[in-house]
Amino acid sequence: TAAANLEHFTVNFTITNLPYNSDLGKPESARFKSTKRVMNTLLDRLLKESTIGPDFHGCEATAFRYVPGRQRDETRVDAVCTYRKE
Repeated sequence: TAAANLEHFTVNFTITNLPYNSDLGKPESARFKSTKRVMNTLLDRLLKESTIGPDFHGCEATAFRYVPGRQRDETRVDAVCTYRKE
């Protein structure tokens, strides 16, 4: 089946101009949901234009984190992306 050919990979990065807010740590919050929607769109656009573009299926942000010891004007992003393995 087509789903059997799908592979997942994780993307982790830091956004240096997105201040962390405790609502970003709550998946049910409006801030989390709206930020997730924006991140998914931006990651999809970026990866569709990359060399994996033809096989790329999409990304979903899974978490926004504050890392102790770092500036609060930074937010860590975790996402899971999918591509077709050929």
